[in-house]
Amino acid sequence: MALLVRLRRCLPPLGLPLPLPRRLSAAPTTTPAEPITAVAALSLLRSEKDPARILSICRAAALSPNSHPDRTALSLAVSSLSAAGSPTAVRSLLDGLLSSTSAAVARPHVIVLFGQAGMLPDALRTFEASQTPSVRSLNALLFACILSKKHAEVRRIFYDFTISYGINPNLDTYNTVIKAFCESGSSRCFFSVLEEMVRMNIKPNLTTFSVALAGFYREQLFDYVRKVLWLMKKHKCHAGLSIYNVRILSLCKLKKSNEAKELLKEMRMRGTKPNWVTYDHLILGFCNEGCLDEAKMLFREMGRRGLAPESKCYFSLIYYLCKGGDFEMTLEVCRESMERNWVPCFSIMRELVNGLVSTSKFEEAREIIAKVKEKFPAKAEMWREVEGILP
Repeated sequence: MALLVRLRRCLPPLGLPLPLPRRLSAAPTTTPAEPITAVAALSLLRSEKDPARILSICRAAALSPNSHPDRTALSLAVSSLSAAGSPTAVRSLLDGLLSSTSAAVARPHVIVLFGQAGMLPDALRTFEASQTPSVRSLNALLFACILSKKHAEVRRIFYDFTISYGINPNLDTYNTVIKAFCESGSSRCFFSVLEEMVRMNIKPNLTTFSVALAGFYREQLFDYVRKVLWLMKKHKCHAGLSIYNVRILSLCKLKKSNEAKELLKEMRMRGTKPNWVTYDHLILGFCNEGCLDEAKMLFREMGRRGLAPESKCYFSLIYYLCKGGDFEMTLEVCRESMERNWVPCFSIMRELVNGLVSTSKFEEAREIIAKVKEKFPAKAEMWREVEGILP
C-alpha cells in the first residue's frame, strides 16, 4: 500500500476508466480454399493489405498463440489490420482465438495484441472476461497499456486490479510498471517501486536496472544513473554486456557518442567483451553526429575482432556514407552486405549508383545495377532511367 500512495503522488490524477466497447464481429468476404502453414501465412501477410483477405489467410493457417511462427504471423496481421483502420476485423480475429484455443493460454497473447492495435478497451474487456485473472494476464494488460501509448493507465490498473482481483504482483509486473514510468518521463518513481519490491522479497534483475538506466539517461538525470549503478552493486547484479549496451545506446541517442566510446574502453578493461550490438550502437551514433571517420574505424575494428554486423548496421552505414559523399567506402560496405544477401532499398542503391557515376566509376555502377537486378528481377524496370545516364 505504501507504494501505491507514493505512485499516486508521482503522477497527476487520472480521468475516468476507459469505456468498454460493445462486442462486434466481422466475417471475411472470402473463404480460404485449403489449409496453409504459419510460414506460408506469414509470407502472404507481408504484402496483403485487404482486411477480409488478411482474416482469410489467418483462418486458413488456423493460427494460435502456441508457437513462435504463429505468434509472428498474428502480430503482423494485427499490425496490418490496424494500419487499414479496421478495428472490427481485429476483434473478429482475436476474439476468435479465445474461442478456438484454450482461453487460459490465449488470453495473455490476445490482450497484448489488442494493445499492439491501440485497442486498450478491448484488452481490458478480454482481461475482465476471466473470472479469475492470472498474474500473467495482468502483466499482459500492463504491457498492452505501454504498447497503446497509455502509460498513465499502468498506474491505475496496477493500483486497482491487484487489490480488486487479489493478484500478487511478480517480478515481471514490477518491471513492466518501471518501464511505463521510465518511458513516460517519470523515471524517479523507479526508486519507490524498487523499495516495494524489496519489501515483497522480489529480487530485482538486470531488466529492472537496465530499464531504469535507459529512463534516467533519456531524462538526462545523470546523478540518478550513478545511483542506479550503485544499487546494482548493492543487489548483487553484475553490470555485464547487456547493461553496457543499454548505457552506450542511451548516450548515442543523446549525441554523446564519444562518452559512449569511453564506456567501450571501460568494458574491455573490466573483462567484458563487446558484441555486434555494441558496435552497431556506436556506429549509428557517430553517423548521426556526422563523424563518419569514427564510424568507419569502428566498422573495420568490428571485422578485425571477428564480429559480423547485422543488416541494420550495413544499411545505416551505407545510407550515411552515401549522404557524406564517400562512395568508395559505401561500395565496399555495400558489396559486403550483398555477399550476405542483404540489399538496401532502391532509393539508397540509386544514390550509390549516381554517386559512382559522378566519380567516373562506371564499371562499379554497372556491377551494382546488375547484382540488384539479379536479386530483384521483378523490379528491373526501375533501373532503366538510371542505366540511361551510363556512357
